[in-house]
Amino acid sequence: MRIAGRKVTVRSVAIYAIVIAVTLIMLMPFAWMLSASLKLSRDVFAFPIEWIPSEPQWQNYVDIWTKIPLALFIYNTSKLTIIVTLLQLLTSSFAAYAFAKLNFPYKNTLFLGYIATIAMPWQVYMVPQFLLMREFGLNNTHLALICLQAFTAFGVFLMRQFYMSIPTELCEAARIDGMNEYQIWARIMLPLSKPALSTLTIFTFVTTWNDFLGPMIYLTKTELKTVQIGLRMFISQYSAEYGLIMAASVVALIPVLVVFLSLQRFFVEGIASTGLKG
Repeated sequence: MRIAGRKVTVRSVAIYAIVIAVTLIMLMPFAWMLSASLKLSRDVFAFPIEWIPSEPQWQNYVDIWTKIPLALFIYNTSKLTIIVTLLQLLTSSFAAYAFAKLNFPYKNTLFLGYIATIAMPWQVYMVPQFLLMREFGLNNTHLALICLQAFTAFGVFLMRQFYMSIPTELCEAARIDGMNEYQIWARIMLPLSKPALSTLTIFTFVTTWNDFLGPMIYLTKTELKTVQIGLRMFISQYSAEYGLIMAASVVALIPVLVVFLSLQRFFVEGIASTGLKG
């Protein structure tokens, strides 16, 4: 069969059908969450599911701001996420440039040792980190989370792989023109690495925004808590108010969607290009 000059096979139709089916299955929970956020609590689990509520309860999106200090939680999460994301972009790209384009003793050994920490679960060194932050007097502060998450081996690996695909001749020509390493990094490497930076931004933003265990360990004061801890507190206080819980969850999801949709055109390009040269 041909459609608009292209041959369509049974295999391609089957692949597209499977992809569409899997996509719909993955989107179904989010659709249910959005639908439930506009219902009364007694109607959330009604069967059959009323995907489009006949009487949308927009008041749920008003009540969630007064039931708990949701605005404060979102502010705290935004502050932590933005600071951590910017720091990871800075430290990862800076270290990756050294590992990719500079020559120094034991470079490959140091890189492999640093990257090997990715295989170590955070739960292994969670307690030593907590004791260290407590000794520094950073317990119950946002600075503890910022210091612990400002560096990432995954980010260094991602950026290093991308930098390896950039011709070294560009750096050598810049050195001949009198640029130092800092200028080469800032004026040549960073502008060329927008896809990798966008990919790292998405990963870091989503991970930090959705982090639950870290803030749970280090933050006990209500005025310091993040939105994920706030949602947990909301569920504890209003366990039967499912409509309000879903509305708060939708609000917490919006920033992640905005960041991803804003950077999605660089995302695939960044993923595809980071493994071209090792």
